[in-house]
Amino acid sequence: MTNPQRFRDFVARFAALVDAHGADEHRIFTDGEPLVAALVSHDDWLPEAFAAPSPESYRQYLLYCDPRERFSVVSFVWGPGQRTPVHDHTVWGMIGVLRGAELCEEYDAPSSGRPMAPRGRHRVGPGEVDKVSPTIGDIHVVANALADRPSVSIHVYGANIGAVRRHVFDPATGASRRFVSGYHNAVLPNFWDRSGELPAGE
Repeated sequence: MTNPQRFRDFVARFAALVDAHGADEHRIFTDGEPLVAALVSHDDWLPEAFAAPSPESYRQYLLYCDPRERFSVVSFVWGPGQRTPVHDHTVWGMIGVLRGAELCEEYDAPSSGRPMAPRGRHRVGPGEVDKVSPTIGDIHVVANALADRPSVSIHVYGANIGAVRRHVFDPATGASRRFVSGYHNAVLPNFWDRSGELPAGE
């Protein structure tokens, strides 16, 4: 991490956006997407400990949570071949790819006892931003698009996403089960230690 100021600036600007337009999802997407895109277009600010893959599964590291839990920022790290189950979010979200690439397979809401209908499939590359919400489409599978190296994406959600009751789905039957994702880190990265950036006092 050589430029923590980039993340501090992002958090300040996104908090100001939520202060002004937190109830307006369209405005959050319209004004927030360029902020997320700018953040992930530079790979000089994320501490490596929060970009570390695991052979067990993808990792979900909390980077920041708004004090009132109006939004959270999370890094997702995918090893080769790793993918999520079919899941929802129940809140708005924006996903920017920092390293590598992701494949997203979208699904319509399930009908009990029937196979889930796919809506489409797309790839998200470095610097690009994807969006989810119950109003525009909220159910998908995400996978690392690369077979030979990890991918890293930065997710911004309209809640403390690790504490939100959500659902995973069986695509063959549409059956759902509740889950709360939590996070894989027990400590937060310290983007706010500026002691090394300031001259020592006399």
